[in-house]
Amino acid sequence: MSSSGEVISLRGIQKTYTTGKIMVHALKDTNLSIGRGGFVAIMGPSGSGKSTLMNILGCLDRPTGGSYLLDGREVAHLAQTELARIRNEQIGFVFQTFNLLPRLSVLRNVELPMLYAGESPAKRKENALAALDKVGLGDRALHKPNEISGGQKQRAAIARALVNEPSIILADEPTGNLDTRSGEEVMSVFQDLNKEGVTIVLVTHEPDIARHAQRVVMFRDGRLVKDEQVQDQVQAKDVLSQLPPEEGDAQ
Repeated sequence: MSSSGEVISLRGIQKTYTTGKIMVHALKDTNLSIGRGGFVAIMGPSGSGKSTLMNILGCLDRPTGGSYLLDGREVAHLAQTELARIRNEQIGFVFQTFNLLPRLSVLRNVELPMLYAGESPAKRKENALAALDKVGLGDRALHKPNEISGGQKQRAAIARALVNEPSIILADEPTGNLDTRSGEEVMSVFQDLNKEGVTIVLVTHEPDIARHAQRVVMFRDGRLVKDEQVQDQVQAKDVLSQLPPEEGDAQ
């Protein structure tokens, strides 16, 4: 475990893809450190390297060069089986498209990571219900995904990311498909989790969403070009209190 308090430390990270005869430098000599309990928003135009960075952070892809210390452990060139174990135990993923299985109840969807981890049915149900309560969906556990709203689907996806109690949550455009209120509800959940000590890294195209984080990192053409603390961090609960009430959302 890292004694410096850094949960993520990238040094000289490079990622190169070859497409036919063309070499694409997706990341160029990237240095980035994120402390335990940090909340960082990653921004940049399409093709800037954001998705490549998130894939490397999530151990879904390996860098071409450089060092990636995750909780003090070099993970850049581990075997796929070890990377899979790290993904399941230390990292929770949240995606723009929710990725919920339509035939399963919300509860069963949230249980899935524990099923892969070999947990008992009783433990799976207990942890999944606790995670759903944490995101305000305890009363939706037995609904199917098509029976809940988009914002509720994303909160269910966050609950699924939480069940194995990861130290890091990586969220890729988590509010991209949501209206303003639903987006703020999701950001409120992230802010609450962050206050409990969960490290959160999210990609967003929306400056208003990025201001909910503590720090914004900007990428352009594969390079980190800006890294600054957020002044006057937006509190989602304050925004929600100022929005008009929902108009009878039956879902």
